[in-house]
Amino acid sequence: MHVLLSGIVGSTAYGLAGPGSDVDRLGVFAAPTTAFHGLYPPEESHVESKPDATFHEARKYALLALGGNPTVSELMWLPSDLLETVTPLGEELIGIRSAFLSAKRTRDAYLGYASQQFRKLEARGDGSFSADTRKRTAKHARHLLRLCHQGFLLYDTGRLEIRLEDPQRFLDFGERVAGGDIDHAREVMAAYEHKFDESFTPLPAEPDKAAVEDWLLRVRRAFLDAP
Repeated sequence: MHVLLSGIVGSTAYGLAGPGSDVDRLGVFAAPTTAFHGLYPPEESHVESKPDATFHEARKYALLALGGNPTVSELMWLPSDLLETVTPLGEELIGIRSAFLSAKRTRDAYLGYASQQFRKLEARGDGSFSADTRKRTAKHARHLLRLCHQGFLLYDTGRLEIRLEDPQRFLDFGERVAGGDIDHAREVMAAYEHKFDESFTPLPAEPDKAAVEDWLLRVRRAFLDAP
């Protein structure tokens, strides 16, 4: 793969990793341009385990990010010490990261992902379960609050906070919900939905697809003769 940009994402990036936590990596790569014209188009994603890593081809990455996908988008907002591969085209991608943003997609994506975490919490009941299940429940709760927090800051300011300023707040929230206080998670979801509704966002109604298209075409030109 011709990796353009990659780095460490997930709990390690947020400051929520604990002993035994996996280190997750995410990257974007460019397939040779001529490969798209043959019988067998290149794979859009490569997923590896041990260590955990996901790499998306440039076009797929761009489409996911334009849709507001929180997991994919964070790669462009990583602090420099978490970046492991940065090519000139990767730097250009970081430079146009705001072009992927739009108000409705940001709101829908972050609250949508948070709602998925909440449904997992509801399915686990009142906290009377095994220690392993409790651990997973606390993780889902932490990510529910993180998604609400990051999504609202992005919606409110136009910038995505990766490294959380107060990780303990999220850890404590996870333990409280895992202890059976599902109502607290429900209240937090409702409070953030209200904050989204009441906030004036600097984000545009639509992303700047022309800027993203221009970047992708530069990628295709750069790898026209790549093996």
